[in-house]
This record gives sequence, structure tokens and C-alpha cells, in this order.
Amino acid sequence: MTGSLEGLLVVDLTRALAGPQAAMMLADLGARVIKVESPGGDDTRSWGPPFVPADDGTSVATYFLSCNRNKESIALDLKREEDAESLAQLIRRADVLLENYKPGALHRLGFGSRRLMELNPRLVVLSISGFGHDGPESGRAGYDQIAQGEAGLMSLTGPDADHPQRVGVPIADLLAGMNGAFGVLAALRERDRTGRGQIVRTSLLASVVAAHAFQGTRWTVAGEVGSAQGNHHPAIAPYGLFRCAGGSVQIACGNDAMWGRLCAAFGIQADDALYATNAGRVANRDGLIELLETVFAHYERGELLKRLTDAEIPAGRVRTLDEVYEWEQTRSQRLLVDVEHQSLGKISLPGSALRTFTVDATGAETETTRVDHSPPPVLDADADAIRGWLGSTTPQA
Repeated sequence: MTGSLEGLLVVDLTRALAGPQAAMMLADLGARVIKVESPGGDDTRSWGPPFVPADDGTSVATYFLSCNRNKESIALDLKREEDAESLAQLIRRADVLLENYKPGALHRLGFGSRRLMELNPRLVVLSISGFGHDGPESGRAGYDQIAQGEAGLMSLTGPDADHPQRVGVPIADLLAGMNGAFGVLAALRERDRTGRGQIVRTSLLASVVAAHAFQGTRWTVAGEVGSAQGNHHPAIAPYGLFRCAGGSVQIACGNDAMWGRLCAAFGIQADDALYATNAGRVANRDGLIELLETVFAHYERGELLKRLTDAEIPAGRVRTLDEVYEWEQTRSQRLLVDVEHQSLGKISLPGSALRTFTVDATGAETETTRVDHSPPPVLDADADAIRGWLGSTTPQA
């Protein structure tokens, strides 16, 4: 089980997170990914703590480990003629090139769009920037937290409008990586039809704005500016985090039928004029929260979750990350993968979100998800092998 993208060669010139995330997603699906790093290595090799002590006396940043599995590493200084030629040889053989330099920087290194297509007319190029490749602010450097703020996400996150909050993971980077990988697959499909490659562009800004969902149309259509309001949904109620005895639970009551079942389970008057409809419950949210938390105060979290489940009300707890990775459901979904790192030995990494299956004539499913993963590479670990391979192969026709 090597993955549906087996046979594709991806040259990954990216660093930090958005580009490496896209490359790792392609690698998880079976593509061969060669990570081209500067002689100093990807920035994230130094992002920490935490750093994990290695057997050879060095230390490894867990940040780098999070987004670089299933890749090979070669260090090239693209300002050196010999190393630039090595990159050109890789490009001639590649199906996909990923880069997240500031707009124009790769051109100045001698690998602008025209040169890339001259080297390989079938090449699919993914370019990820901070704020877009054109427009009045295209030259700005892109970092996740800056993009979260500039793209409005922080204004929607936090306890209230006066306390904007970033998301606890670099979500702008991650979304840009996901969009980039999606765009690459679409461009490869187009290449199947036309025989020619193309350039795919996305940005941190575009990826966050495209994820505004109902908060976006709340403004563009209804003229309302959304703002942060803590752990309760702005358009559905009850939908959020509620206190109970000794803790809290989350409830997602998505329609009036669920509300009726919730009321029946806890002896609440379902046809109260204030709360009979979702619009009424949203308009009177504060009172609704007080009502439910008064009822829930009589239940410990475990008992409350059971009663909610029995009433077919979507509900859950807030887990810490150690609890998530120890959870049997997490493990059942292959969301932990074990690899043998060159200097750390056996380590576990968060896994891919995708699983694939074939179905036979009887309807029986056979999983084809890639299960044999390689660890994030030590800097320049594969240089000799890659150069040897370049010397023994010819570019694709």
C-alpha cells in the first residue's frame, strides 16, 4: 500500500509550514517528495522548544517533525552554479514543484515561470504566498498569525470583540497547504487532458478568507460584521460549551427536533415562546445558557454526556491533546503513525486525515491507505542518493 500518487515526483522548495504541509499531503498519498533545503536547513528545524535530544548529540525540533514525514532531503545553495544545475535536473524529471518564496524571489534565482516551463512543459507548479502574488500588498512576507489577523479570523475568535485571539494552531498555514495540495491534484488532472503543466497559486490570505463560510456571507449579503463571542455559535442555539457539575460539556443542537428531545430529557418546557424556534433561542441566548447551566449543574460530566447521548443530542467533552492521542477512536482512524527516525529512533507522529478503500463486487471494502511511512529527514541525508539517481536517469519526455 504505497498510495494513489505512486510514481509522481514532487520537488519541494518550501519551508516553514504551508508548503511543507502541502508536500506532506502529497507524500502521504504516495508521491516521492524531495525536499530541497538551504544549507542551513528549513527554518522550522530551529523552531522550539520543545527539542528532542538525539543519539548523535544534536537535538530535533518537534515543529519540523510535524510537517515533513515521507520526504527525502538534499541541501542546495541556489546561488551556486553547481547546485542550481542540480535543481534544474530535478525539475526536468519532476511532475510537481512547490515553492513559497516571496513573489519574484524565485525568478531572481533564475527559476521564474518561463524558465520552469522551458525546463519541463509538463510541470505543475504550486506557489504559496502570504497575501497573493499580485495586488498592492503582494510583496508582504506571510506569517500565520499576521495572516490570521489581517484576514479577519482573529476578530471572530476569543471571548468577546475586545479580546481578539489567534487559533491555537497555525490555521492560515495549514489551510493554504491544504488548498495548495488540492490545486495540485486539479492541475495534474488537467495535465492528463492537455499534456501541459500549469501554475497553481494560493496564499494565506486567500485561504483564510475562503474559509470565512457563513461569517463571510453574514457581511457580504446581510451587511452584518461578525465578532468574537466565545464558545457559543452566533447563528445556532444551544450550540456551544456549557458548565456542569465539576466540568463542562459541548452541545450542538442543530434543529428544533433536537431542542425538543433535549427539553424532554431534562424536563424543560420546549414550547416556551422565548425558545421555541432557533431564531428565538439565538436572540435570547444569554437566558438560554443560564437555564441550561442551572439544569446541568445537577449532573457530573459523564452522567450528563450519557443522558445527552441517550436523547440523541450531539455532545462531547473538551479533551487535552494527550487524551486525544490516547483515545481509541483516534487510533482506530490511523491518526498516529510510527516511524524510525535516523537519530531519534522510534517516534509517533500525527497521521493523515485521509483513508482510501477499494470495493469489490460483493461490496467488501479493502483499505489501500498508505501505512508504511518514512520519518522526517535529517538535513541533506539523501544528497548522495539523489545525485546518484540524477546521474543514472534521463529526464521525462
